[in-house]
Amino acid sequence: MPLLSLIAALALASAAPEAAPMQAPAVTTRPADAAAFSRLTVPDGDGLAIEAGVWTPPGGGRGLPLVVISHGNGGDFRSHEDTAQALAAAGFVVAALTHTGDNWRDQSRATDVAGRPRQLSVLIDYMLTGWAGRVAIDPQRVGAFGFSAGGFTVLTAAGGQADVSRIGEHCQANPGFYDCRLIAARPVAEGSPAWTRDTRIKAAVVAAPALGFAFTREGLAGVKQPVQLWQAGGDQVLPAPWYVEPVRAALPTAPEFHQVEGAGHFDFLRPCTPQLAAAAPAVCAPTPGFDRAKFHERFNAEVVRFLKTRL
Repeated sequence: MPLLSLIAALALASAAPEAAPMQAPAVTTRPADAAAFSRLTVPDGDGLAIEAGVWTPPGGGRGLPLVVISHGNGGDFRSHEDTAQALAAAGFVVAALTHTGDNWRDQSRATDVAGRPRQLSVLIDYMLTGWAGRVAIDPQRVGAFGFSAGGFTVLTAAGGQADVSRIGEHCQANPGFYDCRLIAARPVAEGSPAWTRDTRIKAAVVAAPALGFAFTREGLAGVKQPVQLWQAGGDQVLPAPWYVEPVRAALPTAPEFHQVEGAGHFDFLRPCTPQLAAAAPAVCAPTPGFDRAKFHERFNAEVVRFLKTRL
């Protein structure tokens, strides 16, 4: 599918009826056994404020673990809402950001590979030092989840350093790949990026990571945290063997690895409502022979289990 068509589909998906303009903290009333939700703006120095969503456990609590979520290219903080809700129901505080310049409204910084992990670290800073409910969080129990470009973001924030000089050769050989078409439209800046490492991240869940080929053993040597790594067996957007496989081979400690047979790339996104499916068929269209909703029951349970045992 053409790059701009996919971005447009993501835009339509996120602009569906449940979307609302960004606003200062506003709490949504939900059933007593459901996670509470608030929508925030997070200051980011002299730059644009970062949009974020926060889910908290029913009944609150103290000493709770925090999980931050990084979405893929063209998404927003709602891209993994069901996973966030499952984590909150299990006792986690969950904060998901909309990456500034890489979301359905704005693609101006879609290839700013160093900006994404920096923004994720800003979110962690805010949740631990600026958020009104910060006293509930144990700052020693911080985990991260990322999908696609968000998977790259989390690996980098956890201590990884991608060799961006590998991008040119990769994209010369594979110009039709999604990431290569994106980079062709907005080239990655030359030189060695200033990577942001956040040592507060103690465990990571990574699904279908973008730019996996850019990570070497040396580049991932700093990722000491336990990692749960997911691969869609039928991924046509970031296909094997260029993305998940290099990460799995280069991590200094073998990750907990899950290959999901028959899944497509977008099956890691939340199951679509009928409204979203009508607005964004490219993202929501069922993968033949694969039940996204049923898979997410297992996926969310495995993510919760992993992070509960590691944080």
